[in-house]
Amino acid sequence: MPLTILVVDDDAGIRLSLKDYLELEGYIVVMAEDGWQALELISQSQPQLVITDISMPRIDGFAFLKSLRQQPAWRLLPVIFLTARTQTQERVQGYQSGCDVYIEKPFELPEVGAVVKNLLARSQLIQTAWLQYQQVPEPLPVAAPSPLLPMPGSVLADHFSLTDREQSVLDLLSEGMSNAQIAATLFLSPRTIEKYVTNLLRKTDTSNRAELVRFAMDHHLVE
Repeated sequence: MPLTILVVDDDAGIRLSLKDYLELEGYIVVMAEDGWQALELISQSQPQLVITDISMPRIDGFAFLKSLRQQPAWRLLPVIFLTARTQTQERVQGYQSGCDVYIEKPFELPEVGAVVKNLLARSQLIQTAWLQYQQVPEPLPVAAPSPLLPMPGSVLADHFSLTDREQSVLDLLSEGMSNAQIAATLFLSPRTIEKYVTNLLRKTDTSNRAELVRFAMDHHLVE
């Protein structure tokens, strides 16, 4: 599935040029005119990366990024500042707010494309490495078994039951959601979701998300 990029800039020409270029590179592009509109769109679009200007009406880039980083689901989202405001003090403020890269205007589209590709690749490597190498998760709070019980004759009936939260994570996982999307839907942190996914992999004796979903479908744990 193509990755989604949110482009935020009050200059329509810049938005459209980035959209055309990035779509040719195989990405899905969602556009916003300022930080206010971007905050309204982000939960709906669930982007894997954001490119944003700083000088914008209503909510500027600094305020937009600060608001973004206050939400657990978006704390690790790669963000590029694409701006003419590149004085040292402004760069420091941007990095303190949580941006990953500054690119000066005017810019070259191939440079933007290279930075986007690098940040997305690094983000996916971090997520994969965390899932692969993290230690056994901390014990989760004991909860009542999910009301969704295994179908009669299921081999799971005698081996384990899922908590309500585990069932919710599994349901969303089977819909193809990423950890960040599940975290946003359940109002939890991505790290907590990773722990639930790891726990589900351990319980079902599966080694990856695809095997987990196939196992859940075979044993009627999801619809």
